[in-house]
Amino acid sequence: MDPTPSEKAFYDIHVFCCVNSRDPAHPRGDCARRGAVEWHAYLKGRAKTIPNLGQVRINQSGCLDRCELGPVMVIYPQGVWYHYRTAEDVDEILDRHVVAGERVERLLLKNDALHPPV
Repeated sequence: MDPTPSEKAFYDIHVFCCVNSRDPAHPRGDCARRGAVEWHAYLKGRAKTIPNLGQVRINQSGCLDRCELGPVMVIYPQGVWYHYRTAEDVDEILDRHVVAGERVERLLLKNDALHPPV
C-alpha cells in the first residue's frame, strides 16, 4: 500500500553521520577523533552544491554504537551503513548512493563487522 501524502517521509534520504566524542582513554574510541566532525561538514557542503538533489538531509548524530568501525554513517530509508576515511570516500557515497541510488560495496559495513573495510 502506498503512503498517503501525509504519511510520506519528510525526507527522501536521511544521512546520519556519527560525530560522537568520548574520553580519550575509552577503549572503543570514537568517530570524532577519527575526523567525523570535519567529514560531516564536508559532506553537507558538497550536498548543497548538487542541483535538484531533492529532499535529502545530512545530520550529525550522537553515538551509533559502532565506535570501533568509525567514522560511520547510516543512510535511511535503506538503513545502509558506511565507513569512510577520505574525501574520495565521502564523495563516492554521496554521488553513488545518495544521488544515483547505488550502494558503495567497498565502504559498506556489514551487520557483523568487527573491523572497518580495508
